Amino acid sequence: MTTSAILLLALAVDALIGWPDALYRKIGHPVTWLGKLISHMDKSLNRMEWHPPTRRLMGLLTAAFIILICIVSGQIIQNAVGQGILGFLISVLLAWPLLASRSLYSHVKDVAQPLELMDLRSAREAVSMIVGRDPKQLDTAGVGRAAIESLAENTSDGVVAPIFWGLIFGLPGILAYKAINTMDSMIGYKTPKHLDFGWAAARIDDLANWVPARLTGLIIAMMSGTPNTALQTIRRDAGKHRSPNAGWPESAMAAALGVRLSGPRSYHDKQTNDPWLYAEGRDVEGSDVTRALAVFKRSMFCLAGLLAIVALI
Repeated sequence: MTTSAILLLALAVDALIGWPDALYRKIGHPVTWLGKLISHMDKSLNRMEWHPPTRRLMGLLTAAFIILICIVSGQIIQNAVGQGILGFLISVLLAWPLLASRSLYSHVKDVAQPLELMDLRSAREAVSMIVGRDPKQLDTAGVGRAAIESLAENTSDGVVAPIFWGLIFGLPGILAYKAINTMDSMIGYKTPKHLDFGWAAARIDDLANWVPARLTGLIIAMMSGTPNTALQTIRRDAGKHRSPNAGWPESAMAAALGVRLSGPRSYHDKQTNDPWLYAEGRDVEGSDVTRALAVFKRSMFCLAGLLAIVALI
């Protein structure tokens, strides 16, 4: 009950104020701290002259070491804050920066506004902050798809998954998950440099997101306004996605908006021929990103309601 209440209040604080820029400039952010550690180990242990099995082993040891640090640190901090009102409030403050609902909303809104004004150049600049594909090659529909897909996937990665693991394991669970997700975003790519070293990080991230991604897809479907269509689309299309998890929230969002997502794209200088999610949908228009944000907001209220129910029960 206490953990769910802590996460509910942390979600509320994040939704209201996010992580203030002044605070970020002064002390950074827990994810940037993790990023520095991951970057240091990547530079130290990911040697291109080593054979692939050695680099894969080094990547596995790196992932295990960073996750262990987060679990131990989280447990020590959780034990130190203790129980009672003060411990409760400190726990809320500790969980708050590990959720990312407001920053996710803000980044996608930065894409939505210029798209609605038909300012493609500004929209491309904004979307480059949240996706890995080359924005210079994207038209209005491509920019909109990229923003909506990022919103759907990161609803799971940035909000639902940390809360899920926090409910099960408390602060150690949230910290461990953020480490896993940050590692995947930094080294979990199928590039020559990280194909072997980042293999373990990518596989662990797939496992950590398996349940949260499916929960996120269901929440989006329930908040879509057309839950039957969204659920049918999930069953039909989620497995088509190149990711074992992202297809769930993305296919639900596609059906919710009546647009097609995924499809062919240029990613890390390579052209992919991914299948469409909700292929019968129309192409994305500028206003659809704003509509996706509305679905996201309803999904966050639904998530908060679920946390409140768990706390009361």
